[in-house]
Amino acid sequence: MKYVINRHEIAGSLGDLGVLLPIAVGMVLVNNLPPAGVFLGIGLYYVFSGMYFGVTTPVQPMKVIGSYAVAMGLSADVIQASTLWVGALLLAIGLSGAMRQISRFVPKVVIRGVQLSTGVLLLAQGVRFILGTSSTQLQYKASEPFLSVSTLGYVQVSWIFGLIAVLLTLFLINNRRFPAATVVVGFGFLMGVLLGNGVSMAAVGLHFPDLFPTGFPSWVSFSTALFVLALPQLPMTLGNAVLANEDLAKDYFGDGASRTTGKALCISMGLANIGSFILGGIPMCHGAGGLAAHYRFGARTAGSNLFIGGLFVIVSLLFGPEVLAIAQLVPLSVLGALLIFAGAQLAMTVRDITLPKEYFVCVTMLGITLASNLALGYLAGMGLDYLLKRDMFDI
Repeated sequence: MKYVINRHEIAGSLGDLGVLLPIAVGMVLVNNLPPAGVFLGIGLYYVFSGMYFGVTTPVQPMKVIGSYAVAMGLSADVIQASTLWVGALLLAIGLSGAMRQISRFVPKVVIRGVQLSTGVLLLAQGVRFILGTSSTQLQYKASEPFLSVSTLGYVQVSWIFGLIAVLLTLFLINNRRFPAATVVVGFGFLMGVLLGNGVSMAAVGLHFPDLFPTGFPSWVSFSTALFVLALPQLPMTLGNAVLANEDLAKDYFGDGASRTTGKALCISMGLANIGSFILGGIPMCHGAGGLAAHYRFGARTAGSNLFIGGLFVIVSLLFGPEVLAIAQLVPLSVLGALLIFAGAQLAMTVRDITLPKEYFVCVTMLGITLASNLALGYLAGMGLDYLLKRDMFDI
């Protein structure tokens, strides 16, 4: 196993902040989760994932749960119940060996459809961040809701920052001396420091997290979380964070990703979510989009995990609740630029599809995902592939 920490690993470790920070910040602000527990849980998961898998390994919020929880303003009690549910379900799937049978049942074309759909979703969200039309920006009625300035006359600040970030990424995407993600995130932090609301240095100290900070969920919260959050999330997690992630890791790292198996990924996510429940954190997974983002911006070893995870852990312990203000320093439009390139990287895995029937499956999955959600697109892809392989339709 290699643990290299250099400028390329550091740049790669920052590549997925466009997914991680907006959802995590949204769940802290809207669902009243404790910021120290949320970001400490993320940091610890990054570190332990890197140490076990030995290659760069993504850590992302579970998007079905996160997006729905923020949109509906669900209580912290329900969020915590869903975190424990998905942890227990994934742990059971991993330990039972059921994932091996599931992986044999899912064809590669459906995995490619999941990767294509996830990539396009990430790319589209990146464009929304730059245009100022994401749900967070619309909710706050500001293109950069966490900065002191959102417009310059009739021009949205997000347009300016987003354009600069995209151009910087284009010019530096293959630059070995000045890695793109480091420069782009550095630019974002600089703008946040100049235009943000500031970070209270009085908060600096040693802040140990509270255990079960929101209390133990009620039985009503557990029943709501199971049917509204956990069960709708599970198909997407198995498709994207297990099957698609395992496939992508093998493509990127070959034998180096020998530990990145469906069983190991399920057990990893199961244990992590149980730990997150104890800290009052968010539901987390190993999304394939995160792996594409880390890899696209230079991460190749577990050193990227140790860097970004260690950074989250240190900042969380030193700043406690004030860690939220630090996370808000990076403009959403700058994170959007990272999302665009990460999404394109993941979507292009469909290039090895050659048969028209397989293209039809992938494109149909993409359309259904855009119209509804990835879980439904995944299930539809499975059914459509089954029908086409039996020549029931002439495509």
